[in-house]
Amino acid sequence: MLILESQQGVRFCDGMTRRDFLKIGGLSAGAVSLTLSDLAQLSGQAGQSVKSCIVLFLVGGPSHLDTFDPKPQAPAEVRGPFRTIATRVPGVHVSELFPQLAARMDKLALVRTVYHREAAVHEAGHQLMQTGRLCRLDCEFPHYGAVLSYCYGQKHGVPAFAVVPGPIGNTGISVSHGQGAGFLGSANEPIHLSPQLPGADLGRLDNEAALLTAYDLARQQHEGRSGGARHASLLSPTVRRALKLESESPSLRQRYGQHTFGQSCLLARRLVEAGVRLVTVNMFETVYDTVTWDCHADGGSLASTLEDYRRVLGPMLDEALSALLDDLERRGLLASTLVVAMGEFGRTPLLNPRGGRDHHTGAWSVVLAGGGIRGGVVVGRTDAWGMYPEDRPVSPAEIAATIYYALGLNPHARLTLPDGTSVPLADAEPIWELFAQTRSDANL
Repeated sequence: MLILESQQGVRFCDGMTRRDFLKIGGLSAGAVSLTLSDLAQLSGQAGQSVKSCIVLFLVGGPSHLDTFDPKPQAPAEVRGPFRTIATRVPGVHVSELFPQLAARMDKLALVRTVYHREAAVHEAGHQLMQTGRLCRLDCEFPHYGAVLSYCYGQKHGVPAFAVVPGPIGNTGISVSHGQGAGFLGSANEPIHLSPQLPGADLGRLDNEAALLTAYDLARQQHEGRSGGARHASLLSPTVRRALKLESESPSLRQRYGQHTFGQSCLLARRLVEAGVRLVTVNMFETVYDTVTWDCHADGGSLASTLEDYRRVLGPMLDEALSALLDDLERRGLLASTLVVAMGEFGRTPLLNPRGGRDHHTGAWSVVLAGGGIRGGVVVGRTDAWGMYPEDRPVSPAEIAATIYYALGLNPHARLTLPDGTSVPLADAEPIWELFAQTRSDANL
């Protein structure tokens, strides 16, 4: 990352003990120079062209029951306050919070049975869903974007990996969120705007120069100096043009939503168009003292509720994601751009005494579109309460393999670790149901 932030005053939003978190691991001992055993193995065997990717990371962990896996026949204390609505795909229903996405369900794929068995804390989910693995005490694994950067490099002098508007901050534990380059080193870290600098709030941005100033300051702080060849490259005319959100029509900006998340989605489209290979959009920077998907309804710093889903979060995601899909399709980019919307876990099916939902890693949903993904597909089925997968459980490693495969990388290709051992890009097969091509066709 360009800006490395200290996380002081650790708070655990589920009241768990530090012992519960030891399995999450720690930060890398440092970046090292690495090589792939065979770079050709990465792309040649997958039979895919190199694509771009936009990851919408829904920080806080959305409730699957109140979004993409509703249970209208469950008891009231399970099904929650929202009705379900039909989608464009017969037999597929989603929460009433998403009327625009329901009308585009033929372009979306739902994976409803993602799960893991690690600690039910934000950071474990952040790492698993963005790297496919948990960090180890001696090794931090790289984000998908860092792997793309390492394997394919820059395109036309444009950085390969970006995180907008800024990195995830404090979510309870001072460990990696899985959004950096890990052992692949600083050359593959993402660029981003510092959320602490003027102009980084895209929702209130009314001057393109303010955004460029924030970008310049973040870059200079990272380099420890101003100017320089690397700095000049990152601030090339191509990058500068991509950052000029005000060059878009007011009607399109309004279509994405006049909030930081919507404008960040628009910026992601512009960065991909400019040549960035992977852009992660963090919907929120923290889960504390702000409305997020982390709907414990505890009051105080964790006051988000399901009413916030109705009032703020559902409409925000519905308009921004639907606008992004329409925009990419209109520009001829959807077929070559994988879009993934996911959080770090789901929420407990049974409402807590305050009417909220707590952390749940037993099952949740991930949404995919574009980039060769078959639209209108639903993978997996959870039980009647949405507690656990009843059919076709999907691990974070399978999500990782799917993303790599869709982006033209062979998930079985191996990366060398700092200790000299090696690991595959992903410890699983792709979710083949999402592709028209079968496993045998792929020749992995």
